[in-house]
Amino acid sequence: MSYMFHYPGLEWTSLQAEAIGVPQLTGKTEGVKEEELRDLENTLASAKSKFGLEGIYTGALASVYQKSRVEKVCKNLGLECVSPLWGVDPELHLRRLVKDGFVAMVVSVSALGLDQGWLGRILDAQAVDELVVLGAKFKFNVGLEGGEGETFVLDCPLFKKRVEVQGSTKHWRGDSGYLQISNAMLVPKA
Repeated sequence: MSYMFHYPGLEWTSLQAEAIGVPQLTGKTEGVKEEELRDLENTLASAKSKFGLEGIYTGALASVYQKSRVEKVCKNLGLECVSPLWGVDPELHLRRLVKDGFVAMVVSVSALGLDQGWLGRILDAQAVDELVVLGAKFKFNVGLEGGEGETFVLDCPLFKKRVEVQGSTKHWRGDSGYLQISNAMLVPKA
């Protein structure tokens, strides 16, 4: 568990990096609130040294908690922090992602209204429509920004190949759960 970072499917992000054609540097954290920021700072310092990193982009839409902490870490390291999606309407954001060719799979849910049927589901136009209705009814962020859910990108315009999940298991704990990807690989785009 982590207060700051997405973690379901993390072990498969190397496929995403390969699909884009960029190097990946990972760091470890125990996910202890606030201490995990030191782990982030250490990993970013390594990336700055190894790759000449000058800044980072976040996907933050509305989480002041995450954005402010990442900005502080970047300031400590002399890195620029850019959050181009900050303040973008979550529904508009999801609809734009679908329209622009992003294929994202739901890999965790933890909000009232989101059941285990969402695990492994691809966020297409119909799924976004359903999220909008459920978000209004159950009062959660449609963009899943507050930990209501997590996604894993299988394909996007930047990818030279797409990620294909070949095996997974749903883990459900009564009111929340996650999808454990057991096998995935890069395949040519159709």
